[in-house]
Parts: sequence; C-alpha cells; structure tokens
Amino acid sequence: IAVPSPTRTCTTLLGPDGAQTELVEPSGAGKSTVVALLERFYDPLVGEVLLDGTPLRALNVRWLRRQIGVVMQEPVLFHASIAQNIACGRPGVTALEVERAARLADAHDFIGALADGYATVAGEAGVELSGGQKQRVAIARALVREPSILILDEATSALDAQSEQLVQEALEQLLRARRCTVLLVAHRLSNVRGCDAIAVVEAGRIVEQGTHAELLQRPGGWYREMLQLDPDPLA
Repeated sequence: IAVPSPTRTCTTLLGPDGAQTELVEPSGAGKSTVVALLERFYDPLVGEVLLDGTPLRALNVRWLRRQIGVVMQEPVLFHASIAQNIACGRPGVTALEVERAARLADAHDFIGALADGYATVAGEAGVELSGGQKQRVAIARALVREPSILILDEATSALDAQSEQLVQEALEQLLRARRCTVLLVAHRLSNVRGCDAIAVVEAGRIVEQGTHAELLQRPGGWYREMLQLDPDPLA
C-alpha cells in the first residue's frame, strides 16, 4: 500500500502479507487521516493511494473495506450479546468462527468466565465490560473478518497499565498466528522495535521511514532524538 507524499508521487507505507508497520506521530500530525485514506473515507487531492499497484479509486469500495479490519482507540460495542458483537464483523459467520476469533484475541477465557458466556449482553456501548475486555472483543470482531489488512489505531492507548498489557499480549499472539499486513498507529514508541517498518509522521508528512535499527543510525533524525529524550516520549 502506498500513500501520497508532498514531495513525490507516493511513499510506500505497508509491505506484503505478514509485514508489520508502525505509524508514529504526535497528536494532530495526520495518522488518523492516513487511516481514513486507506479505508477510502477520503480521496487524496494530490497523488494516489495504491493497493498492490492499483489506485483505490479504481476498486469497489465495499470489496476494499471487506479486506480491512480496524480496531480503534475507543471501540464501539452494541447493546447485544458478545457473540453478536463479534459476529457483526462479517455477516454469516458461524459460532465456531466467532470462538476462533475470540481465542486469537485472547478473549475466550474471560468470555467463558462470564455468567452467560458468549450470550452475555455487553450493555450500551459495552458498559458491562472493562476497557481491556471491550478492546479484546473489538479485536475479535476485526479478526472474524479474516482481513488482509489489520489496522490497530491506538488500540491500547486509553487503557490502564494492566488492561494494556493484556491487550498487548493478545495482539502479539495474533501477530504470531496470522499472515496479514498489520498497520499499528501509536503515540507511544514502546512496542515498536519489532516492527518490520516504522513510519514517522510530522505535520501531515512521512518524514522518516525504516526499521528501528535503521532510524537509530540517522544523526539528527526525529525518531532517534525522541528516543534519546525519553524512552516513551509520546505517552
């Protein structure tokens, strides 16, 4: 996948299946806009967003969005059972597929411990669940789609430390299990070292791109300076 750059036609952002890319930036630099471009909620005024070399404008929007699973910072759950909340990720899924997605998201155990299991009603906006539980249900809902592209848009930034650790462990488990392109969007620089590529966004532009080791070798680079100032400067 490529996204437009002000200085050239396009900048490669996401690699092939199995690649994991981290998009890092301070607030307001444009990461959410990049996500919206990938989902085609917007079309760029300059350049093109490409999928396997094909402009997104040329693709059927419904087909495109079927290829993408998204977990946002504040997941939206419905006043329905947990099973229904997961199943709405893809019409026609079976109970077995719902359970498989929940296991990948490390949600099966806590769901099974609830009084009504998968039939437990999440409540309005998921009020009956903790923050970490809601996020894991949202991850399961994204995974049940069997996406080619998984976007995690600050999926743990609003959680307390314990919930964040549980969700992070679930994400690491699914990343080991799945072969899909993963885009992580984060304020924090923790948990990015293992990514195949890191893209640094500032003022709406991708100003640096490379692996953790490559970016550390750039004297005066934005990523290197932030790590030197604070091990988790954007928290």
